[in-house]
Amino acid sequence: MKLKNSPAVIKLISRRCTRRLGTRMWRRGANLEGDTANFIETEQLLEFEGHISSFLQVRGSIPLLWEQIVDLSYKPRLSLIHHEQTSKVVERHFNDLLQRYGGCVAVDLTDKHGDEGLLSNAYAEEMQKLPNVRYVSFDFHQSCGNGNFDNIQLLYDLISEDFEKQGYFLLDSEGKILAEQEGIIRSNCIDCLDRTNVTQSYLARKSLNFQLQRLSALSPTESISMFSEDYEIFKTLWVEQGDEISLEYSGTHALKRDLVRFGKQTMTGIIKDGMSAISRYYLNNFQDGVRQDAIDLISGRYTVNRNGPSPFQPKGFESLSYLPVASAIVIGGLTATTITLNQAGRNAQHFVSSMVCAGVAAGLMAVVKANGRQFCSKPRLCGLL
Repeated sequence: MKLKNSPAVIKLISRRCTRRLGTRMWRRGANLEGDTANFIETEQLLEFEGHISSFLQVRGSIPLLWEQIVDLSYKPRLSLIHHEQTSKVVERHFNDLLQRYGGCVAVDLTDKHGDEGLLSNAYAEEMQKLPNVRYVSFDFHQSCGNGNFDNIQLLYDLISEDFEKQGYFLLDSEGKILAEQEGIIRSNCIDCLDRTNVTQSYLARKSLNFQLQRLSALSPTESISMFSEDYEIFKTLWVEQGDEISLEYSGTHALKRDLVRFGKQTMTGIIKDGMSAISRYYLNNFQDGVRQDAIDLISGRYTVNRNGPSPFQPKGFESLSYLPVASAIVIGGLTATTITLNQAGRNAQHFVSSMVCAGVAAGLMAVVKANGRQFCSKPRLCGLL
Protein backbone atom coordinates (compact mmCIF):
# COMPACT_ATOMS: atom_id res chain seq x y z
CA MET A 1 0.00 0.00 0.00
CA LYS A 2 1.01 3.67 -0.25
CA LEU A 3 0.83 5.94 2.76
CA LYS A 4 1.10 9.59 1.73
CA ASN A 5 2.66 8.37 -1.53
CA SER A 6 5.37 6.40 0.31
CA PRO A 7 5.25 2.62 -0.14
CA ALA A 8 4.50 0.64 3.00
CA VAL A 9 4.08 -3.08 3.54
CA ILE A 10 2.05 -4.65 6.35
CA LYS A 11 2.19 -8.38 7.00
CA LEU A 12 0.52 -10.67 9.52
CA ILE A 13 2.16 -13.90 10.62
CA SER A 14 0.40 -16.24 13.05
CA ARG A 15 2.30 -19.13 14.61
CA ARG A 16 0.26 -21.91 16.18
CA CYS A 17 1.73 -23.75 19.16
CA THR A 18 1.96 -27.51 18.52
CA ARG A 19 1.90 -28.60 22.18
CA ARG A 20 -1.91 -28.78 22.52
CA LEU A 21 -3.33 -29.03 19.03
CA GLY A 22 -6.93 -29.90 18.42
CA THR A 23 -10.47 -28.97 17.52
CA ARG A 24 -12.67 -26.45 19.27
CA MET A 25 -14.61 -28.67 21.69
CA TRP A 26 -12.07 -31.45 22.16
CA ARG A 27 -9.14 -29.24 23.11
CA ARG A 28 -10.08 -26.76 25.79
CA GLY A 29 -8.04 -25.15 28.54
CA ALA A 30 -4.59 -26.39 29.51
CA ASN A 31 -2.80 -29.67 30.07
CA LEU A 32 -0.79 -30.44 33.20
CA GLU A 33 2.33 -28.88 31.66
CA GLY A 34 0.57 -25.53 31.25
CA ASP A 35 0.21 -25.69 27.46
CA THR A 36 -3.12 -24.28 26.29
CA ALA A 37 -5.43 -24.99 23.39
CA ASN A 38 -5.54 -22.64 20.38
CA PHE A 39 -2.40 -20.86 21.56
CA ILE A 40 -1.22 -18.56 18.77
CA GLU A 41 1.45 -15.88 18.51
CA THR A 42 0.54 -13.21 15.96
CA GLU A 43 3.16 -10.82 14.63
CA GLN A 44 2.26 -7.68 12.72
CA LEU A 45 5.17 -6.48 10.57
CA LEU A 46 5.55 -3.03 9.02
CA GLU A 47 8.12 -2.07 6.37
CA PHE A 48 8.38 1.64 5.69
CA GLU A 49 11.24 3.63 4.13
CA GLY A 50 13.85 1.05 5.07
CA HIS A 51 12.59 0.64 8.64
CA ILE A 52 11.08 -2.59 9.92
CA SER A 53 8.84 -2.70 12.97
CA SER A 54 7.13 -5.61 14.66
CA PHE A 55 4.31 -5.96 17.17
CA LEU A 56 3.52 -9.27 18.90
CA GLN A 57 0.35 -10.50 20.61
CA VAL A 58 -0.71 -13.94 21.82
CA ARG A 59 -4.03 -15.66 22.32
CA GLY A 60 -4.84 -18.91 24.06
CA SER A 61 -7.52 -20.81 25.94
CA ILE A 62 -8.03 -20.02 29.64
CA PRO A 63 -5.08 -21.87 31.27
CA LEU A 64 -7.16 -23.91 33.71
CA LEU A 65 -8.15 -27.58 33.52
CA TRP A 66 -11.65 -27.49 32.00
CA GLU A 67 -13.79 -29.17 29.37
CA GLN A 68 -16.91 -28.65 27.27
CA ILE A 69 -18.13 -32.04 26.07
CA VAL A 70 -20.57 -31.97 23.16
CA ASP A 71 -23.97 -33.52 23.88
CA LEU A 72 -26.23 -32.23 21.05
CA SER A 73 -26.86 -29.02 23.02
CA TYR A 74 -26.24 -25.81 21.09
CA LYS A 75 -24.01 -24.61 23.93
CA PRO A 76 -22.71 -27.51 26.04
CA ARG A 77 -21.98 -26.86 29.72
CA LEU A 78 -18.49 -25.74 30.70
CA SER A 79 -16.99 -27.86 33.47
CA LEU A 80 -13.95 -27.15 35.60
CA ILE A 81 -11.76 -30.17 36.31
CA HIS A 82 -10.78 -29.93 39.95
CA HIS A 83 -7.17 -31.01 40.30
CA GLU A 84 -4.48 -30.50 42.91
CA GLN A 85 -2.14 -29.26 40.18
CA THR A 86 -4.41 -26.42 38.95
CA SER A 87 -2.39 -23.59 40.50
CA LYS A 88 0.84 -25.11 39.22
CA VAL A 89 -0.64 -25.38 35.72
CA VAL A 90 -1.46 -21.65 35.66
CA GLU A 91 1.96 -20.80 37.09
CA ARG A 92 3.75 -22.96 34.50
CA HIS A 93 1.84 -21.33 31.67
CA PHE A 94 2.65 -17.76 32.66
CA ASN A 95 6.23 -18.51 33.66
CA ASP A 96 6.72 -19.72 30.09
CA LEU A 97 5.29 -16.44 28.75
CA LEU A 98 7.42 -14.34 31.08
CA GLN A 99 10.57 -16.16 30.03
CA ARG A 100 9.80 -15.68 26.34
CA TYR A 101 8.37 -12.16 26.30
CA GLY A 102 9.62 -10.48 29.48
CA GLY A 103 6.22 -9.35 30.75
CA CYS A 104 2.54 -10.16 30.33
CA VAL A 105 -0.91 -8.62 30.72
CA ALA A 106 -3.70 -11.20 30.64
CA VAL A 107 -6.89 -9.78 29.09
CA ASP A 108 -9.96 -11.95 29.78
CA LEU A 109 -12.90 -11.14 27.45
CA THR A 110 -15.38 -13.73 28.77
CA ASP A 111 -18.87 -13.04 30.09
CA LYS A 112 -19.29 -12.56 33.83
CA HIS A 113 -22.43 -14.67 34.22
CA GLY A 114 -23.44 -18.29 33.61
CA ASP A 115 -20.84 -20.96 32.94
CA GLU A 116 -18.46 -18.42 31.41
CA GLY A 117 -18.71 -16.38 34.60
CA LEU A 118 -17.82 -19.38 36.77
CA LEU A 119 -14.80 -20.12 34.59
CA SER A 120 -13.76 -16.47 34.55
CA ASN A 121 -14.03 -16.23 38.34
CA ALA A 122 -11.87 -19.33 38.77
CA TYR A 123 -9.31 -17.80 36.39
CA ALA A 124 -9.31 -14.52 38.32
CA GLU A 125 -8.78 -16.34 41.62
CA GLU A 126 -5.76 -18.18 40.27
CA MET A 127 -4.31 -15.01 38.75
CA GLN A 128 -4.34 -13.33 42.16
CA LYS A 129 -1.61 -15.80 43.13
CA LEU A 130 0.70 -14.47 40.39
CA PRO A 131 1.95 -11.01 41.44
CA ASN A 132 4.17 -10.58 38.36
CA VAL A 133 1.30 -10.87 35.83
CA ARG A 134 -1.50 -8.32 35.57
CA TYR A 135 -4.97 -9.75 35.00
CA VAL A 136 -7.67 -7.57 33.39
CA SER A 137 -11.26 -8.75 33.16
CA PHE A 138 -13.42 -7.14 30.45
CA ASP A 139 -16.90 -8.45 29.64
CA PHE A 140 -16.82 -7.90 25.88
CA HIS A 141 -20.45 -8.78 25.24
CA GLN A 142 -21.78 -6.52 27.97
CA SER A 143 -19.57 -3.57 27.04
CA CYS A 144 -19.48 -3.87 23.24
CA GLY A 145 -22.76 -5.63 22.46
CA ASN A 146 -25.76 -4.02 20.74
CA GLY A 147 -23.59 -2.05 18.35
CA ASN A 148 -21.47 -0.39 21.04
CA PHE A 149 -18.14 -1.47 19.58
CA ASP A 150 -16.60 1.92 20.36
CA ASN A 151 -16.71 0.88 24.01
CA ILE A 152 -13.64 -1.25 23.38
CA GLN A 153 -11.85 2.01 24.16
CA LEU A 154 -12.80 1.26 27.79
CA LEU A 155 -10.58 -1.81 27.64
CA TYR A 156 -7.75 0.19 26.14
CA ASP A 157 -8.07 2.75 28.93
CA LEU A 158 -7.54 -0.07 31.44
CA ILE A 159 -4.37 -1.38 29.82
CA SER A 160 -3.01 1.67 27.95
CA GLU A 161 -0.16 2.33 30.39
CA ASP A 162 1.10 -1.26 30.20
CA PHE A 163 0.44 -1.45 26.46
CA GLU A 164 2.44 1.66 25.63
CA LYS A 165 5.21 0.65 28.02
CA GLN A 166 5.54 -2.73 26.28
CA GLY A 167 5.98 -0.91 22.98
CA TYR A 168 7.14 -2.63 19.78
CA PHE A 169 10.32 -3.69 17.97
CA LEU A 170 11.89 -1.22 15.55
CA LEU A 171 14.87 -1.65 13.24
CA ASP A 172 16.32 1.17 11.12
CA SER A 173 17.56 0.97 7.54
CA GLU A 174 21.11 0.21 8.72
CA GLY A 175 20.05 -2.71 10.89
CA LYS A 176 20.29 -0.83 14.19
CA ILE A 177 17.73 -1.71 16.84
CA LEU A 178 15.90 1.46 17.86
CA ALA A 179 13.29 -0.12 20.13
CA GLU A 180 12.32 -3.51 21.54
CA GLN A 181 9.00 -4.86 22.69
CA GLU A 182 9.17 -5.44 26.44
CA GLY A 183 6.11 -7.57 27.06
CA ILE A 184 3.01 -9.16 25.58
CA ILE A 185 -0.76 -8.81 25.74
CA ARG A 186 -2.35 -12.24 26.14
CA SER A 187 -6.02 -12.15 25.07
CA ASN A 188 -8.68 -14.80 25.47
CA CYS A 189 -12.41 -15.37 25.27
CA ILE A 190 -13.86 -18.89 25.37
CA ASP A 191 -12.83 -20.03 21.88
CA CYS A 192 -10.09 -17.36 21.47
CA LEU A 193 -11.48 -16.75 17.98
CA ASP A 194 -14.13 -14.08 17.57
CA ARG A 195 -14.01 -11.61 20.47
CA THR A 196 -10.29 -12.19 20.69
CA ASN A 197 -9.67 -11.37 17.03
CA VAL A 198 -11.71 -8.17 17.26
CA THR A 199 -9.71 -7.08 20.31
CA GLN A 200 -6.34 -8.00 18.86
CA SER A 201 -7.07 -6.11 15.64
CA TYR A 202 -7.93 -3.03 17.69
CA LEU A 203 -4.68 -3.21 19.68
CA ALA A 204 -2.72 -3.87 16.48
CA ARG A 205 -4.18 -0.70 14.99
CA LYS A 206 -3.16 1.28 18.07
CA SER A 207 0.39 -0.04 17.83
CA LEU A 208 0.55 0.64 14.08
CA ASN A 209 -0.42 4.26 14.69
CA PHE A 210 2.39 4.65 17.22
CA GLN A 211 4.89 3.12 14.82
CA LEU A 212 3.86 5.30 11.86
CA GLN A 213 3.89 8.42 14.01
CA ARG A 214 7.41 7.63 15.20
CA LEU A 215 8.53 7.18 11.58
CA SER A 216 6.90 10.53 10.70
CA ALA A 217 4.53 8.81 8.28
CA LEU A 218 1.69 10.19 10.39
CA SER A 219 1.48 13.32 12.50
CA PRO A 220 0.69 12.96 16.22
CA THR A 221 -2.95 13.78 15.49
CA GLU A 222 -3.35 11.36 12.55
CA SER A 223 -4.20 7.67 12.49
CA ILE A 224 -4.31 4.91 9.86
CA SER A 225 -8.12 5.05 9.92
CA MET A 226 -7.99 8.49 8.24
CA PHE A 227 -6.65 6.93 5.03
CA SER A 228 -9.49 4.84 3.66
CA GLU A 229 -7.62 2.68 1.14
CA ASP A 230 -4.76 1.87 3.50
CA TYR A 231 -7.14 1.25 6.39
CA GLU A 232 -9.19 -1.12 4.24
CA ILE A 233 -6.07 -3.19 3.53
CA PHE A 234 -5.28 -3.33 7.25
CA LYS A 235 -8.80 -4.46 8.16
CA THR A 236 -8.89 -7.06 5.39
CA LEU A 237 -5.65 -8.58 6.69
CA TRP A 238 -7.12 -9.03 10.15
CA VAL A 239 -10.44 -10.39 8.87
CA GLU A 240 -8.72 -12.99 6.69
CA GLN A 241 -6.26 -13.89 9.43
CA GLY A 242 -9.14 -14.39 11.87
CA ASP A 243 -10.86 -16.64 9.33
CA GLU A 244 -7.77 -18.81 8.88
CA ILE A 245 -7.31 -19.29 12.62
CA SER A 246 -11.00 -20.06 13.06
CA LEU A 247 -11.03 -22.57 10.19
CA GLU A 248 -8.24 -24.57 11.81
CA TYR A 249 -9.87 -24.66 15.25
CA SER A 250 -13.62 -24.60 14.61
CA GLY A 251 -13.95 -25.49 10.91
CA THR A 252 -15.74 -22.24 9.98
CA HIS A 253 -14.95 -18.60 9.34
CA ALA A 254 -14.72 -16.32 12.36
CA LEU A 255 -17.80 -14.60 13.75
CA LYS A 256 -18.02 -10.85 14.37
CA ARG A 257 -16.03 -10.20 11.19
CA ASP A 258 -18.07 -7.02 10.62
CA LEU A 259 -16.73 -5.50 13.84
CA VAL A 260 -13.23 -5.70 12.40
CA ARG A 261 -14.18 -4.52 8.92
CA PHE A 262 -16.88 -1.93 9.65
CA GLY A 263 -16.81 -1.34 13.41
CA LYS A 264 -20.45 -2.52 13.63
CA GLN A 265 -22.66 -5.47 12.79
CA THR A 266 -24.50 -5.50 9.45
CA MET A 267 -27.50 -7.60 8.47
CA THR A 268 -25.38 -9.52 5.96
CA GLY A 269 -22.80 -10.17 8.66
CA ILE A 270 -25.46 -11.37 11.10
CA ILE A 271 -26.76 -13.85 8.52
CA LYS A 272 -23.24 -15.12 7.78
CA ASP A 273 -22.54 -15.43 11.51
CA GLY A 274 -25.74 -17.46 11.89
CA MET A 275 -24.71 -19.83 9.10
CA SER A 276 -21.25 -20.24 10.60
CA ALA A 277 -22.77 -20.91 14.02
CA ILE A 278 -24.96 -23.67 12.56
CA SER A 279 -21.95 -25.15 10.77
CA ARG A 280 -19.97 -25.11 14.01
CA TYR A 281 -22.79 -26.95 15.77
CA TYR A 282 -22.80 -29.68 13.14
CA LEU A 283 -19.01 -30.04 13.02
CA ASN A 284 -18.65 -30.02 16.82
CA ASN A 285 -21.23 -32.74 17.30
CA PHE A 286 -20.72 -35.02 14.31
CA GLN A 287 -17.30 -34.45 12.73
CA ASP A 288 -14.70 -33.10 15.16
CA GLY A 289 -14.07 -36.36 17.00
CA VAL A 290 -12.61 -37.84 13.82
CA ARG A 291 -10.72 -34.62 13.09
CA GLN A 292 -9.24 -34.68 16.59
CA ASP A 293 -8.01 -38.25 16.08
CA ALA A 294 -6.39 -37.23 12.80
CA ILE A 295 -4.62 -34.29 14.47
CA ASP A 296 -3.39 -36.45 17.36
CA LEU A 297 -2.10 -39.05 14.90
CA ILE A 298 -0.24 -36.78 12.48
CA SER A 299 1.17 -34.58 15.27
CA GLY A 300 2.68 -37.61 17.02
CA ARG A 301 0.65 -37.26 20.20
CA TYR A 302 -0.73 -40.76 19.67
CA THR A 303 1.68 -43.63 19.08
CA VAL A 304 0.39 -46.65 17.19
CA ASN A 305 0.72 -49.94 19.05
CA ARG A 306 0.80 -52.75 16.49
CA ASN A 307 0.33 -55.42 19.15
CA GLY A 308 -2.58 -53.78 20.94
CA PRO A 309 -6.29 -53.73 20.10
CA SER A 310 -7.57 -51.11 17.70
CA PRO A 311 -8.89 -47.99 19.47
CA PHE A 312 -11.60 -47.87 16.79
CA GLN A 313 -13.00 -51.31 17.66
CA PRO A 314 -16.79 -51.03 18.09
CA LYS A 315 -18.02 -50.92 21.69
CA GLY A 316 -21.69 -51.77 21.98
CA PHE A 317 -23.94 -48.77 21.49
CA GLU A 318 -21.01 -46.73 20.24
CA SER A 319 -20.88 -48.91 17.12
CA LEU A 320 -23.98 -47.09 15.86
CA SER A 321 -23.24 -44.35 13.37
CA TYR A 322 -23.78 -40.93 14.90
CA LEU A 323 -25.83 -38.59 12.76
CA PRO A 324 -28.00 -41.09 10.82
CA VAL A 325 -29.27 -42.73 14.01
CA ALA A 326 -30.08 -39.49 15.82
CA SER A 327 -31.68 -38.02 12.71
CA ALA A 328 -33.71 -41.12 11.86
CA ILE A 329 -35.16 -41.39 15.36
CA VAL A 330 -36.17 -37.76 15.67
CA ILE A 331 -37.32 -37.21 12.06
CA GLY A 332 -39.21 -40.50 12.01
CA GLY A 333 -41.14 -39.59 15.15
CA LEU A 334 -41.94 -36.10 13.91
CA THR A 335 -43.05 -37.42 10.50
CA ALA A 336 -45.41 -39.94 12.05
CA THR A 337 -46.86 -37.22 14.29
CA THR A 338 -47.40 -34.89 11.34
CA ILE A 339 -49.16 -37.55 9.28
CA THR A 340 -51.53 -38.51 12.07
CA LEU A 341 -52.25 -34.87 12.94
CA ASN A 342 -53.33 -34.24 9.34
CA GLN A 343 -55.82 -37.07 9.69
CA ALA A 344 -56.91 -36.24 13.22
CA GLY A 345 -59.90 -34.17 12.14
CA ARG A 346 -61.60 -37.13 10.46
CA ASN A 347 -62.40 -39.20 13.53
CA ALA A 348 -61.51 -39.76 17.17
CA GLN A 349 -59.33 -42.80 16.38
CA HIS A 350 -56.95 -40.71 14.28
CA PHE A 351 -56.89 -38.07 17.02
CA VAL A 352 -55.84 -40.68 19.58
CA SER A 353 -53.22 -42.00 17.15
CA SER A 354 -51.79 -38.53 16.68
CA MET A 355 -51.53 -38.05 20.44
CA VAL A 356 -49.77 -41.39 20.79
CA CYS A 357 -47.34 -40.54 17.99
CA ALA A 358 -46.70 -37.12 19.50
CA GLY A 359 -45.96 -38.72 22.85
CA VAL A 360 -43.66 -41.27 21.28
CA ALA A 361 -41.85 -38.57 19.29
CA ALA A 362 -41.41 -36.44 22.42
CA GLY A 363 -40.16 -39.47 24.31
CA LEU A 364 -37.68 -40.34 21.57
CA MET A 365 -36.41 -36.77 21.51
CA ALA A 366 -35.99 -36.85 25.28
CA VAL A 367 -34.05 -40.12 25.04
CA VAL A 368 -31.79 -38.71 22.32
CA LYS A 369 -31.19 -35.54 24.35
CA ALA A 370 -30.50 -37.48 27.56
CA ASN A 371 -27.97 -39.66 25.70
CA GLY A 372 -26.62 -36.84 23.55
CA ARG A 373 -22.99 -37.69 24.16
CA GLN A 374 -23.54 -41.19 22.76
CA PHE A 375 -24.72 -39.78 19.45
CA CYS A 376 -21.83 -37.33 19.06
CA SER A 377 -18.56 -37.99 17.33
CA LYS A 378 -15.84 -38.28 19.96
CA PRO A 379 -12.06 -38.80 19.71
CA ARG A 380 -10.80 -42.29 20.54
CA LEU A 381 -7.02 -42.00 20.45
CA CYS A 382 -6.13 -39.58 23.26
CA GLY A 383 -7.71 -38.23 26.45
CA LEU A 384 -8.71 -34.61 27.00
CA LEU A 385 -5.57 -33.74 28.96
